[in-house]
This record gives sequence, C-alpha cells and structure tokens, in this order.
Amino acid sequence: MQQNYFLMIGSLSGMLAVMLGAFGAHGLEKLVDAKMLQRFHTGVEYQFYHSLALLIINIFYNQVKNKLINYAGHAFTLGIVLFSGSLYVYVLTGYKSIVAVTPVGGASFIIGWALVFIAALNSFNSEKI
Repeated sequence: MQQNYFLMIGSLSGMLAVMLGAFGAHGLEKLVDAKMLQRFHTGVEYQFYHSLALLIINIFYNQVKNKLINYAGHAFTLGIVLFSGSLYVYVLTGYKSIVAVTPVGGASFIIGWALVFIAALNSFNSEKI
C-alpha cells in the first residue's frame, strides 16, 4: 500500500459526501419523497463516517504497518461504494434491484470495524509480552 492511499481515498470520499449532502438538502428534496430523501441521507451519513475512518486508518497503518489495518481500509472503501453507492443509485434512478447490494456494503463496514478491533487486540497483546 502506498503511504497515503487511504488519505487520498478518504479525503476524496469526504469531499463527495459533503457535495452529495448539499445536493440532497438543496436539490433532491424537490424531486423525491421524504422516504427516498432519508435513504439518500443515510448513504451520505455512512459515507462521511467511513471517509473519516479511512483518514484514521491511514494514520494507524503508517504507524504500525499492520496488514489487518490495510484490509480494514479496503473493507471501508468497498462499503462506501456498495452501501452508499447503491442507495444513491436507487434514489436517483428508482432501480430497486440495486438495493440487493446494500447489505453487502453494510457487511463490508462491519468486517472493516472487526479487522480494526482485531488489529488493536493483537497490538495490545503484543505489548504485554
């Protein structure tokens, strides 16, 4: 992994989350109903949380060089694309079949957080030795 790979992805994703959030708040509310707007907002919210997580992943990886941290970053990136991306596509196009991908993105987020936990646990255990 390049030294600032997740810094670049996280910052770009964060910027896009702000832009999409503004679009949802100021342009989309006139085009879709409240339930669809809430779905869009959920995509933005999870994208933003995990964009910040990618920035933190970049810091941790550069300090400890743990492959689990690297895998977590990839899981978060995949989660953003699948979870948030599928919600955006559904809201903007009405293509309902795409929501079958949303749980896979959610699982990617869960796996990413589990990998961070395991990496932290491994680090904690190795410090006691």
